[in-house]
Amino acid sequence: MAKKGQEKNTKNKAKHSRLVAQKKNKKRTEEALRKERLKAIVQKAKKQSNNNLD
Repeated sequence: MAKKGQEKNTKNKAKHSRLVAQKKNKKRTEEALRKERLKAIVQKAKKQSNNNLD
């Protein structure tokens, strides 16, 4: 059976997929940066605690 109503809008599909990909990549990079910062903070705290014990 044929589809009733308007045809599906495919004009902006490429633009939308590009924008969604940008959004996902941005989130992924922000998460990676956050993890790196947290690792640095933990290492610094460990160094300080080791120095305080000596």
